[in-house]
Amino acid sequence: MKASEINIRDPFVLTVPEKGLYYMYGTRGPGVWDKCSGFDVYKSCDLENWSEPVSVFEKYDDFWATHQFWAPEVHYYHGRYYMFASFKSPTARRGTQILVSDTPDGIFVPLTKEPITPRGWECLDGTLYVSPDGRPYIVFSHEWVQCTDGCIYSMALTDDLTAPVGEPKLLFRASEPPFAISGAQRYVTDGPFLYRGETGRLYMLWSTMAATGYVQAVAVSESGDIEGPWHHDHPLLFERDGGHGMIFRDLSGNLKLALHRPNKNPYERPVFFNIKEDNGLLSVVDNTN
Repeated sequence: MKASEINIRDPFVLTVPEKGLYYMYGTRGPGVWDKCSGFDVYKSCDLENWSEPVSVFEKYDDFWATHQFWAPEVHYYHGRYYMFASFKSPTARRGTQILVSDTPDGIFVPLTKEPITPRGWECLDGTLYVSPDGRPYIVFSHEWVQCTDGCIYSMALTDDLTAPVGEPKLLFRASEPPFAISGAQRYVTDGPFLYRGETGRLYMLWSTMAATGYVQAVAVSESGDIEGPWHHDHPLLFERDGGHGMIFRDLSGNLKLALHRPNKNPYERPVFFNIKEDNGLLSVVDNTN
């Protein structure tokens, strides 16, 4: 398959050098808002030609969630592969749950019985961040559907990722950046992703709605760690109807941005860009798709 044939949202690419492969996960495009009930992996050796999708997780009878299986990310941590993904049911608020597998091919199984995010909150798009001292965190969105002004939070986790350590900490609100839409009835936060730059600078990719539509924003931590404070003077990384991005290095070590565009179902496709880091700023070089 070509990327132009793959209908997914929220693409996440895991580079596995020892296999010479890229593993791409994402939200299934068909049925994304109601019927989506599992996750697939696509594999490639060149980011151009991809395998057919292979299921790595499917809803089972006593799994708590029923629909809106969204935004799977797979992180290699302490010798295993951990999937952070969001789920919903009519009787439980949306939350990010952590699943685990011994290989990037799956099958992934829940690490705990319930989501790791606060059960009374509508949460989505949790991602893993590991601080310089080795402490793991989940960074996630508190969704605008509950709080109107969407927020990004961090929460420390136990080393085995099975439980929170302390309370969630607010990092920033969607209304804070200068590009936030004035007078909006809602302020959206989604898709946080942490990237440690070549100079040690800590960037957070996240997406929201701006005057140009769905955009890929970048926040920068003044402290160089998760507590921030987070600044929003970095230019938008992508503002042409695309977002929920992440950064990875290809097999040659080049820096890449993956995101989906357009932001309209069923036309979403994964796209890849070369990016560069220069004078403390990230920017898109060109479209390599």
